[in-house]
Amino acid sequence: MDQDAIKIRLMRAEDFDAVVGIDRKIMQTARPEYYELKFDKLFKSKDYVPASLVAEDKNGVVAGFVMGELYLGEYGILQEEATLDTIGVDPDFQHQGIGERLMHEFMEHMKSLGVEKINTLVNWNDSNLIQFFSANNFSPSSTINLERIL
Repeated sequence: MDQDAIKIRLMRAEDFDAVVGIDRKIMQTARPEYYELKFDKLFKSKDYVPASLVAEDKNGVVAGFVMGELYLGEYGILQEEATLDTIGVDPDFQHQGIGERLMHEFMEHMKSLGVEKINTLVNWNDSNLIQFFSANNFSPSSTINLERIL
């Protein structure tokens, strides 16, 4: 695919159905409630800076997205760290560099806002996702995520 045919832009509220549709294709299950919470936080909360992007083709079809959060700390001061919590590329558009473009634009957007570090969580057994993040210069952090099953 011609990379110039893909445009990266800030996510809009009207991208909800496309994002949920892409996620359904990837995850093999629908999670609209998850995205309702994320979209509410993204578009209705005054405590977060928009940090989510979409990739769309020349026809305006959303081909992928990346969602993150940059929290406005005390007194409205931006934090130096942000999170990247969801990324998805429509299976029909995968392996064409769209994920890498989304990551690059997300990083540039975060840098322009003064962010110095991006955090994300990946399932230990998801080797494809670990490889993707590694290829995009992520590395293991010095903290360990602990859990306790009840």
